Amino acid sequence: MEIASKTAIVTGASSGIGASFSKALINKGAKVYGLARSTDKLNQLKEHLGDSFIGVKMDITDHDNIQQWIGTTFNTDHRPEILINNAGLGRFGDVDKLPLDDWETMIKTNLSGVFYMCRQIVPLMKENKNHCHIVNIASIAGKIGNPQLSGYNASKFGVRGFSESLFKEVRYDGIKVTCFYPGSIQTKFFSDADTESHSNMMQPEDVAEVLINILETPDNFLINDITMRPLNPKHPDEQ
Repeated sequence: MEIASKTAIVTGASSGIGASFSKALINKGAKVYGLARSTDKLNQLKEHLGDSFIGVKMDITDHDNIQQWIGTTFNTDHRPEILINNAGLGRFGDVDKLPLDDWETMIKTNLSGVFYMCRQIVPLMKENKNHCHIVNIASIAGKIGNPQLSGYNASKFGVRGFSESLFKEVRYDGIKVTCFYPGSIQTKFFSDADTESHSNMMQPEDVAEVLINILETPDNFLINDITMRPLNPKHPDEQ
């Protein structure tokens, strides 16, 4: 895909790898609709990225709002070619102690939100004469289960299965589907999980560079799964 002049949607765009994805796409000449819940963070990002970034306040767990926004934003003359389903969160704890709200929030955000976006965007991509690309951001936790991560694992394993099915469903419509399985990235995600982030984690801009490489593959060439990890994941102070 030639990214220049393409229209992209990035969920969870206001910080972390979502902000890096948005910047990388704009640097390649794309127009980016960045979806997030924080208007302030979106406005700050727009100041940095310029007019090619359009911030959209959106809760991706609300299917009706997604449907309304897509219906009023896109039409036969203006369709998105790129969808990056990046929004996600983690809540951790033993299965018998994990609050129900935490479980339901993870499933709605990490899994249902991906489905809601694809449900509305795929029909537009099917009508697009250009090849299109959907990238779903799962996690290494979508491949490997760990204690205290039952809910997060379940949601990300779900993204893995959804992505595999969607890839086979839409490949003959000229739509690529790629699922990312990143390990630890130095973002606010780990601070929210009461875990210290550090410089040996992957950097958001490096993950964004992988995204660009995936998007720029030839039209009849697909990388549907990609796993990435830090070579040395230990804290720099550890021996």
